[in-house]
Amino acid sequence: MTVKAIMGLFPVAGGLILLASVSGCVAPGGGGAERIVAHPDALQFSERPFTPPQPEDYRHVLRGGTVVYLVEDHDFPLVNINVTIRTGRYLEPVDKVGLAALVGEQMRLGGTTHISAEELDEELAFLAASISSAIGATQGGASAECLSKDLDRVLELFFDMLRNPAFQQDRLDLSKARRLQSMRRRNDSTGGIEAREWVRLMRGEDHFSSLSATQPTLESITREDLLDFHQRYYRPEAFIFAISGDFETEDMLARLERRIRDWEGTGEPVAPVPKPSHIPKPGIYMVDKPDVNQGRLSVGHLGATRNNPDRFALMIMNSILGGGGFNSRLMQRVRTEEGLAYQVASSFGLGVYYEGYFRAYFQSRSESCAQALSIVLDEINRIRTEKVSDDELSTAINSIAESFPQAFSTPRSIVNTFADDAYTGRDPDYWNEFTDGIRAVTAEDVLRVARRYVEPEKLVIVAVGNVADMLAGDADHPEFSFEKL
Repeated sequence: MTVKAIMGLFPVAGGLILLASVSGCVAPGGGGAERIVAHPDALQFSERPFTPPQPEDYRHVLRGGTVVYLVEDHDFPLVNINVTIRTGRYLEPVDKVGLAALVGEQMRLGGTTHISAEELDEELAFLAASISSAIGATQGGASAECLSKDLDRVLELFFDMLRNPAFQQDRLDLSKARRLQSMRRRNDSTGGIEAREWVRLMRGEDHFSSLSATQPTLESITREDLLDFHQRYYRPEAFIFAISGDFETEDMLARLERRIRDWEGTGEPVAPVPKPSHIPKPGIYMVDKPDVNQGRLSVGHLGATRNNPDRFALMIMNSILGGGGFNSRLMQRVRTEEGLAYQVASSFGLGVYYEGYFRAYFQSRSESCAQALSIVLDEINRIRTEKVSDDELSTAINSIAESFPQAFSTPRSIVNTFADDAYTGRDPDYWNEFTDGIRAVTAEDVLRVARRYVEPEKLVIVAVGNVADMLAGDADHPEFSFEKL
């Protein structure tokens, strides 16, 4: 799309409005951009083919085996550094739940053996640079951003943090105290309760993803525990770098080599992410929180993995059901037509290490929860029994296919996407097949996968809120009730 001509400049309060005529869209019936259509819905746009970049064009391997993805970008004098680390919360002992999160946080906040936490904070502020660190459920990460003129010093601080964290005791004590305070408030939010109970029902009480830190586990964690966890999992062979910005590729590789060439790894493999053995039990589970006037509900069951051959059809099916925003059936029925919820949506999780989960969710007034739930269940049944319309299908396909290039829209997104793929072992052909796979989905495919993968008899329903009011229902709509469900 190109700007054709400036039509005028008009003064307004506080500035000017610039009006432009834009070409690149075609009105039905010919006439090109010169013809003004009656409604925006009548606009037609030519297809813009997109070929994704190839990871091998950006992939490098250092002498010790560390993988690096680099993209030069000289538009601004900035450098963005990200490193993915093969670690995660799943590796912490069950009697020290919370350890991994503390390690990830205190890597940055606790200083290093060469510079105190306070001095590190001050120097980064002076340089207008940032360094961060964290550990999630199945991976760790750290990042840095700086002006290219300060790259040497920021790299020095960044690698010092990765290699020599001090886990300063006063900072660790402060973090533990804050976490204990937060722990005491974790039942204040219905959203937090819903998320926690949903995972527990899906994964079982013993899976690492269901475990939460408690006061005893948090208080048992020592500085020595943090040092031991770091020593075990932070080593060059566990790193995947993703770097973009104002640098020369060969120079950046040389800088990285210098900083890890004498950093020896252990050679020990990291344990794989464990799969849950729990089988969710269908039913309605209610958590009473009598001090709120709205209920939160989640409805669903286990999903599939991302290498499933039906993955593209599942994406389209979920988009039509509840993942497509205002175009989705759940949003149209529950919010637009009935006014029962501000937000309602669905997701069909395609898990990396084990099955994700199919989930529809909403928040509604306590009295109308049963009615909204009934509509959600109706739509879940309808997606399994009726073919979707041509308009629904084309909208979902175009929405997903045309947003696909966003995964590679910036140098940073390119290297981060490929680094994440390398970490999780994604099929190298996935991105090359994505657009064609999405556009090949038919209405028959959507119906087939809905019948196969959406299973009403396995639905788990979690409701959090004022249970008495939710069970009482709406007096104006007595036909809807949890008892009838």
